[in-house]
Amino acid sequence: MARNKRRARGPAAEAVTESVAGGVAELIPDPEHPRAWTLLIDGAPQSHVDLDDPARLGFAYQRRLGHVIDLVAPPGRPLKAVHLGGGALTLARYVAATRPRSTQQVVEVDAPLVELVRRALPLDPAARIRVRTADARAGLGKVPDGWADLVVADVFSGARTPAHLTSTEFLTEVRRVLAPGGHYAANLADGPPLAHLRGQIATAAAVFPELALAADPAVLRGRRFGNAVLLASGVPLPVAELTRRVATDPHPGRVEHGRGLTDFTGGAAAVADARAKDSPLPPASVFE
Repeated sequence: MARNKRRARGPAAEAVTESVAGGVAELIPDPEHPRAWTLLIDGAPQSHVDLDDPARLGFAYQRRLGHVIDLVAPPGRPLKAVHLGGGALTLARYVAATRPRSTQQVVEVDAPLVELVRRALPLDPAARIRVRTADARAGLGKVPDGWADLVVADVFSGARTPAHLTSTEFLTEVRRVLAPGGHYAANLADGPPLAHLRGQIATAAAVFPELALAADPAVLRGRRFGNAVLLASGVPLPVAELTRRVATDPHPGRVEHGRGLTDFTGGAAAVADARAKDSPLPPASVFE
């Protein structure tokens, strides 16, 4: 593995750059927080993590996933969580910090990235986080029936979600591993005309009876490319409180649910494995 690293010198940390399976990984220090870092893969921002304060989530989509984590069970209750896609392990760290004694499994296909994150951004030894190097769907297949309270999908390869993680068959597997009352949350990315996002909502609706979607209003109106967080479950969702939290974020968003979400989906069809496609490639301007 090619490697080109610059270590911290004195109080000012410097960037770390390494080749990983998915491309070139960069850990960029946060100038405002001495032990916080942004992970980029081939220039695309993937994760932000603060080792001093793992409950501080820097990216808007991660904040929305953090709200989901806060609301799927009473405050402080430990969770059994599965994270598909590891990145800098930001959300697993968040669960460990906000819900001590949680048991978590992280599935990340990029073994060199896992090694880099473990070394450069070490986990709290008290955190019950197991990291497995495997394809997300294959790793999910090893989780026992009904084991998880929460499954979080945040999987991107070359800034695109792989096709086999976008189908009804995949979501049926997700529902298999969820306990009764469990929740699924996914970070989705799309831009105009939002065909992929609408198809993913229809796909989730074929498997789960309860859905909600949180995103920037400009993304929902098809004005720009961006992230949307999909929440799904077999039980009623905490829509009112999720809506309040998303609306009062530093970058306010909107939550669609019920009839509004059905109207947004616009008759899109569920996606089966046979016709699944990778999510759209973001325009270069997204990362400028």
